[in-house]
Amino acid sequence: MELTTLLSNPAMLQWRTTNHTVADMVLMEMIPSIDPHWYQFPPINPLWHGLLGIVIGVLGFVSWTGNAVVLYVFSCTKSLRTPSNILVVNLAFTDFFMMVVMCPFMLVNCYYETWIFGPIMCQIYAFFGSLFGCTSIWTMVLIAFDRYNVIVKGLSAKPLTIKKALLEILLVWTHALLWTLPPLFGWNRYVPEGNMTACGTDYLTKEWFHKSYIIIYSVFCYWTPLGLIIYSYTFIVQAVAAHENAMREQAKKMNVASLRSADAAKTNAECKLAKVALMTISLWFMAWTPYFIVNYAGIFEIMTINPLVTIWGSVFAKASAVYNPIVYGISHPKYRAALRKKLPFLVCGATESPTPAGDSKTQVSNATEKA
Repeated sequence: MELTTLLSNPAMLQWRTTNHTVADMVLMEMIPSIDPHWYQFPPINPLWHGLLGIVIGVLGFVSWTGNAVVLYVFSCTKSLRTPSNILVVNLAFTDFFMMVVMCPFMLVNCYYETWIFGPIMCQIYAFFGSLFGCTSIWTMVLIAFDRYNVIVKGLSAKPLTIKKALLEILLVWTHALLWTLPPLFGWNRYVPEGNMTACGTDYLTKEWFHKSYIIIYSVFCYWTPLGLIIYSYTFIVQAVAAHENAMREQAKKMNVASLRSADAAKTNAECKLAKVALMTISLWFMAWTPYFIVNYAGIFEIMTINPLVTIWGSVFAKASAVYNPIVYGISHPKYRAALRKKLPFLVCGATESPTPAGDSKTQVSNATEKA
């Protein structure tokens, strides 16, 4: 900030030297982006900024490492290049670049205790965060649909081909762009969060034209995907339960302990992968739900939002980029086997022998390979 600018506006100089509000340290050019709501809160204790910087730094390192390893292993292992795993690669790509964009800016801003990169970079930062977040959640939807297709429909399902998987990914990115570009052109806007170290959508605006963006965005990038995933996994769980019951009943009739055969083991592996995907998706929604609650609380004014709330809403959202490589690394047999060959120092514990179902190769995906 230039001294001449401050001297030309004595009232602003007096306001900025009181150190009474959370917005006291923002750059002069950022002031038009600061909602008056934040002026009622005192400065955040520097310890919170330090803690936030440590948390973001750890999340960034784990996300970069985990997702980079997933991308490397899947791209270098021929047996893992299946249509279903293309969706996993897209998810890892999205999570990796989310933290590439988010983490460095947050670390620097936490050090200076305010956003120091100006309004344009604030908009770019928030845009990419929203873009990668929306793309990530819809990629999760595609993975859920693929599991539904394989487990519920079985042999009657239309095989997922590489061409179809790439087309689905293209549509997901296009859809995400459709809903994250409007704030750059006047429908809502990207502004600093209450902690002043990150930027996001303006959920404190009083105009319904801008509030409508938050509502419609949440419908297409949160509630609709959530409903589709719940639908998919409800039928997946029902199919798994029905299969297990049928197996137990048949075993009783034949007076044997189990009917598990190679085909049954394959089905069991598919069910295990479905549970892994369900856990991953659940973790993702646990990460992003606090952020959507903050947005809804802002537009509907149902509670007072303070800067500390926005800090942890932001942290939980960024943590979503960490879960996926960890879950797939632990629970994907062929991935673990490939990881042991490529980067053995990253494998903890025993590595299972890869099974035909380990990389999502079902009867359907086998048919895909033959097509």
